[in-house]
Amino acid sequence: MKLPIALSNRHIHLSKEDIHTLFGEGYQLQLLKDLKQPGQFAAVEKVDIVGPRGEIKGVRVLGPARNKSQIEVSLTDSFILGVKPPVRDSGDLLDSPGLKIVGPKREVTLDVGVILASRHIHMHTDDAVKFGVHDKDRVRVRTFGERALVFENVLVRVHPTYALEMHVDVDEGNAAAVKNGDEVEIIQ
Repeated sequence: MKLPIALSNRHIHLSKEDIHTLFGEGYQLQLLKDLKQPGQFAAVEKVDIVGPRGEIKGVRVLGPARNKSQIEVSLTDSFILGVKPPVRDSGDLLDSPGLKIVGPKREVTLDVGVILASRHIHMHTDDAVKFGVHDKDRVRVRTFGERALVFENVLVRVHPTYALEMHVDVDEGNAAAVKNGDEVEIIQ
């Protein structure tokens, strides 16, 4: 059985407190477009992120607000910024580096929060039954085409509100020469 893959570009999830600091007290993120995962959206807002070696301008903010701010970058981005983020599941920020976020109103400096997101698959509970997997399983996924490869250690995330889709960062997607919506398959 096959499922769609999507490339996740660098982005930032902000806490409500950091949104208010960066954009102004009481500020609400503005919808640019809905993402495939229900309730998630790309916001109109962008920020700059500054590390010890360099900066990346115009990093897209994703909504809604989270409990803690989190920045997801690629390995290539980490070289530009001069940070060494660990590969982590979303929300696992322990011992990750921080950096400065520059908004239109003010700046925020995070002590932790920069990660290379673990490649993962979002699955609705019905999809998990069809694929014979459970939440937090690790699977292997094969891509197709001239640069086909097998992704190891792909985290399965199962929830009744998730839509079926595998997420990799831009570096990983480019290595496999895949684009958004291409089909991949779990190797049993």
